[in-house]
Amino acid sequence: MSNLYIVATPIGNLKDITLRALETLKLSDIILCEDTRTTKKLLSAYDISKKCISFHKFSTEKEIESILNLFDTYEHVSLVSDAGTPAVSDPGSLLIQLVKKQKTDVKIHAIVGASALTGAISVSGFPMSQFTFAGFLPHKKGRQKKLDELLTYPHSIIFYESTHRIMKLLEEINVRQPDRELLICKELTKIHENVLTGTASDLKVQLEEDPSLQKGEFVLICK
Repeated sequence: MSNLYIVATPIGNLKDITLRALETLKLSDIILCEDTRTTKKLLSAYDISKKCISFHKFSTEKEIESILNLFDTYEHVSLVSDAGTPAVSDPGSLLIQLVKKQKTDVKIHAIVGASALTGAISVSGFPMSQFTFAGFLPHKKGRQKKLDELLTYPHSIIFYESTHRIMKLLEEINVRQPDRELLICKELTKIHENVLTGTASDLKVQLEEDPSLQKGEFVLICK
């Protein structure tokens, strides 16, 4: 029987990796990763030398078929993302679906660890017995309708957002719910980590006054 390990990797600080994740990567015959250069930096930090194969949202059908065939040859295959837990706003979910459908004898293991989602929740102080994780909103088509729907929910809503659209998202929320309390986590666990709270208008002003705060990867929570 072959094994597929879904391995969480650090979202910034390379020390945020579990002992089990390191053991699994050392055991692996093949490591599937978004960007082989990023993954090899992590492996090098822990003196791990393994064959890495790219798997990302632009992988062709032929490349995906080739990856699925790996399970006919190798016993231990790991899947990692560039940062965090694979399959959370990540193309890894597609591979897992295909393995379940086409390679039914493959056992799938969760090697848990870092996640920007849970990291942001842990520092928010917001009630989190129930929440909705929305991931990245569509860039254009359906964006406004989706945001309108999400902001009607009676519990916290969590978004991922990029440096290019964080100001846009704050403005969109401000137009709809100017008094709602928000939290932004910027570059969690990295050198330029920042956690900011306030209304959308408050946060927009802070980011405008210090443009460096607009750079990076963001988790935004609407309380």
